[in-house]
Amino acid sequence: MDLTNSLQKLAAYRPQRTPKSKETLEKGIVILQNNGYAKQGDEGWESVEKLALAALDEGNVEVADRCLQLLADKFPGSSRVDVLTGIRMEATESPETALKFYDELLEADPSRAAIWRRKASVLRQMGKLDKSVEELSAMLDTFYTDVEGWLELADTYASCQQYTYALQSLSHALLLAPQNPFHFLVFAETAYLAADIPLSLKMFLVAVDMTDDDDGVVPPRDSIPTALTLRAWYGVKLCTSKLTTEPRAASASASHTPAPTIAILANVDELATERLRTAYLNIKGVSPPSADKELITVLASIIQ
Repeated sequence: MDLTNSLQKLAAYRPQRTPKSKETLEKGIVILQNNGYAKQGDEGWESVEKLALAALDEGNVEVADRCLQLLADKFPGSSRVDVLTGIRMEATESPETALKFYDELLEADPSRAAIWRRKASVLRQMGKLDKSVEELSAMLDTFYTDVEGWLELADTYASCQQYTYALQSLSHALLLAPQNPFHFLVFAETAYLAADIPLSLKMFLVAVDMTDDDDGVVPPRDSIPTALTLRAWYGVKLCTSKLTTEPRAASASASHTPAPTIAILANVDELATERLRTAYLNIKGVSPPSADKELITVLASIIQ
């Protein structure tokens, strides 16, 4: 893993107890006790970093501190170790202590984007959304190409229902990484929350087009939607249902995106329904509900 990608992952880290973090901790402790990491070169030190995060996820501060000390001894002055140290502070110290640590690092070197994003994250957790937005915006003025930063800014805006600003932030992410279908999916979901249904439908269909494998052995129509593609088709169905049952939504587009004609809308709705029914049958092994409303409801729990 290169330095930039590693710092981006650390900047975006959020603590979460999962079976994977538990497994990483259990296996990592054995390697740590046997000094097995030292025999694996760079991969071994990356494993120590992952173990530190898993330990924090599981609340094992002792193991996390041991990993941090090993990394600090091996890589003195490392930006990655500084970010890890900050994350450890976030887990065990007051938010003010973590903020002070990040402020001191930024005062010494304001070009450290990962530190800036961790600071914004702490402010957001404290409920200081305006300050978090201020920090992220200032960072992005300097590091415009930080796609993850734009996504985080958009998510912060969306968390306080400022969807117009969220869409503006996501537009930058689309411009910087137009090949990533996930960004189009998030844009589509945000546009739906903003009640711009025509724009939302357009972007969901872009996400579908980007994730359906036209060159695959199985034609898209005969494939089984999964993961991101399933989520995109679900969004398409939400939009077509909305436009069908609430015609006013077609003319309420803040972006002035034209809605499809009635005939096209019906065809898209039929295809989305078929795709979702296929996915449900594959996941559950039983026939899906026949009513659209019920189908949408049961799929919501699966997708989430």
